[in-house]
Amino acid sequence: MAISAMTGLDRGFCSNRGSEQVAFQAFHSVSEHFTRRALSKCIRSQNQHVRRNSSRRHVSHCCAAAASDPVVASTSSKVTTTNWKWEGYNIRVQQCGCRGPPLVCVHGFGGNCAHWRKNLPVLGGEARVFAIDLLGYGYSDKPNPRQYEVNELYNFETWGRQLSAFIEEVVGEPAFLICNSVGGIAGLQAAVQSPKLVLGVQLQNVSLRMLHKKRQSAIQRPFVKALQTVLRTTPLGKVFFSQIATKRGVKNVLSQAYADATQVTDELVECILQPGLQEGAVDVFLDFISYSGGPLAEDLLEVIQQPVSILWGAEDPWEKVEWGRKLQHYPTVEEFVAFPGVGHCPMDEAPDLINPAIMKFVRRHVASAVQT
Repeated sequence: MAISAMTGLDRGFCSNRGSEQVAFQAFHSVSEHFTRRALSKCIRSQNQHVRRNSSRRHVSHCCAAAASDPVVASTSSKVTTTNWKWEGYNIRVQQCGCRGPPLVCVHGFGGNCAHWRKNLPVLGGEARVFAIDLLGYGYSDKPNPRQYEVNELYNFETWGRQLSAFIEEVVGEPAFLICNSVGGIAGLQAAVQSPKLVLGVQLQNVSLRMLHKKRQSAIQRPFVKALQTVLRTTPLGKVFFSQIATKRGVKNVLSQAYADATQVTDELVECILQPGLQEGAVDVFLDFISYSGGPLAEDLLEVIQQPVSILWGAEDPWEKVEWGRKLQHYPTVEEFVAFPGVGHCPMDEAPDLINPAIMKFVRRHVASAVQT
């Protein structure tokens, strides 16, 4: 899942239904459409509320016994779960497959390994496939960002470094990065930082970061910053998060992100919700929605050396397909494939379409490497 436009903000989150609509985009971002009305509504809502109340443990390269993880138990016995110690933090990792080219699957904002639960068992039939919880997400550790400068810890440089270290220490050979949403920026960052470790990057509905300061007009900028500051530094932020971090809130978010709402199952809701209820999750959320700096996809596509594949769920309400198409003209982008009737998380909503597209990209470059 991703950071995207919170166009519902100007409808306010004062009512229950309004809060769910805002939660839909806010689970992923705070919008490019910030207005005085939006900000004042948020503050009024809060006022009303207040008044009312480097040791490491390697991942097995073959199929060890599965950990007692509900996600693993509900998918396939072939998927194993363990922790990897990175810079003193515990990082959850899942793996499937013992042979073939290595793939590392990277989730988006608010996601975790479980968002790849329909992909690992299939891809593991012909590849060594890993999924990783980025620092601060899923069941990885969530160090307190308030102990650092704003956005010093949770940023794409950190996650790019995490992915590079994971490939080097755990995968043990250069790998393909398969990424959804903001995970795509982390994947591109890793490829740019450590080009010898990354064979190629596939972006699935990569975040276009509409909250980024480069995309804000001069008029929007002070209001965006004001709202970010209010959310991060006052009780409003936790109130806001509490409107999202419920079964109903997550289901409404996902039902708008997915073109096929029948794919928003109780299992999926639990996979996304439960890690978000862990201690520290709210602070990670509030820190990241304040992140308007760092790289854009365009910045990294300008300099990346490896081949890039772009897949896009054409019905994505947050990252519009027409915006995504503008990325196909960068030199190393070799394909842009749109999938009609699919939303923001195509790997989960349409795995029957996406799994073959992943392996087609991987096979193409494995074959070319053999030929050369």
